[in-house]
Amino acid sequence: MPKPLMAPRLAGLTGIAHGFFTRHGGVSAGIYASLNCGIGSKDDPAAVRENRNRVMAHLGANALTSAYQVHGTMTLVVSDPWPVGERPQADAMVTATPGIALGVLTADCAPVLFADAEARVVAAAHAGWRGALSGIVESAIDAMEAQGAKRARILAAVGPCIGPDVYEVGPEFKAEFLDRDGASARFFTAADNVSGRPHFDLSGYVAHRLRQSGVADAAILEACTYARHEDFFSYRRSRARQEPDYGRQISAIVLT
Repeated sequence: MPKPLMAPRLAGLTGIAHGFFTRHGGVSAGIYASLNCGIGSKDDPAAVRENRNRVMAHLGANALTSAYQVHGTMTLVVSDPWPVGERPQADAMVTATPGIALGVLTADCAPVLFADAEARVVAAAHAGWRGALSGIVESAIDAMEAQGAKRARILAAVGPCIGPDVYEVGPEFKAEFLDRDGASARFFTAADNVSGRPHFDLSGYVAHRLRQSGVADAAILEACTYARHEDFFSYRRSRARQEPDYGRQISAIVLT
């Protein structure tokens, strides 16, 4: 069965369950082994459904909802789960409805889980570099506040994503960040290799945006999806290995 990673401060909240699930504890085989929750992958749909059911059961949820992620800044408020085949486009979801687990799918991008335990409002966001730069975490926080949360009470955690040791990017990538905010330079380091291309600290940048937004806490679970092949799916690693597809891990949170 699944054994997700947990953010300590989120784990201490009463009436809220969460998990940054790894690739362990599912039924998928081959390159998808084993807890592939990616509806958009080429895995056996029945295996993906069973994997998602296992996640839902682990969280004690009545439903597990995820959106069609597009690296944007749209946040949806969820009061009823939608059919899997009718997923709306969004990169964050917020709910004040107990029993609905909000799940984001990643394979190098950063999952972010949020909770205001006093207001009983939770959220989940998919933060790739483009969404993070454009404001997906701020969008999620604004939507939480519209449901009664207060940012000064919100606890957030950034889950496993591609780490700076391997996240090599181009100079135009770095320039786009610096054009928005010169202080972003601290999230880039020169690579110690022949290419000399910069490396980017995605989780550090996402946590920075969270802290700038005024949340009570923004924790980082230090785990590189690319390097830890036994624990996580990775889009970049699949490309490096010339694999035909890749699985997606899920990170989810629910009001119990």
